[in-house]
Amino acid sequence: MKTRINDFIVRFANVNGTGSASANYLFAKTIFRMGIPVTPKNIFPSNIQGLPTWYEVRVSEKGYLGRREGIDLMISVNPQSMAKDVQSVKPGGYFIYDSTKKLNPDYERADIHYLGIPMMEMATKAFEDPRKRQLLKNIIYVGALVRLLDMDQQTIRELISEQFEGKKALIEANFQALTLGMEFVEKNYDFPLSFRLEKRNLLENKILVDGN
Repeated sequence: MKTRINDFIVRFANVNGTGSASANYLFAKTIFRMGIPVTPKNIFPSNIQGLPTWYEVRVSEKGYLGRREGIDLMISVNPQSMAKDVQSVKPGGYFIYDSTKKLNPDYERADIHYLGIPMMEMATKAFEDPRKRQLLKNIIYVGALVRLLDMDQQTIRELISEQFEGKKALIEANFQALTLGMEFVEKNYDFPLSFRLEKRNLLENKILVDGN
């Protein structure tokens, strides 16, 4: 199978108010820092805490900015929207979910790949504070994406260090969560996927604006 480079769509399905926005933006910003054109977009029905929210990232080396139909990689960590999320994945695409709880058989499709990662279980074992567990669960799935998509590890670690500058404990906790996700993929799945990232130098004098 031919590997696609810098040409795919990732969608995150989260719960509003769980700190996922920062993790998802970290993912998009890392790709931008790798010199690859990327377009992130927040999609949510409201700003009410607890309701579903989605974050879509289009990676296009050719610089296409608009959304297109079909999701190549879905990270679904919201049981409320999972039935809809699994149906939006393209045939041959990938569905990542929190396997702390068993996947509902109704959500199984024969034409896509499933990657279960016990995110909440891993966060619970690694971190004592309940609020921190929820926030760092998001970084665990970002860590998984680092290996699955061949993201530049140095770049994402630099961004985490910048984001939490002067807060050593937070930096170390985020690094730990990132490593947990990476190591789980290394032990359990083949990587990178049939599409991946590769550093470019296409964004000189460009800035990333999220539009919110």
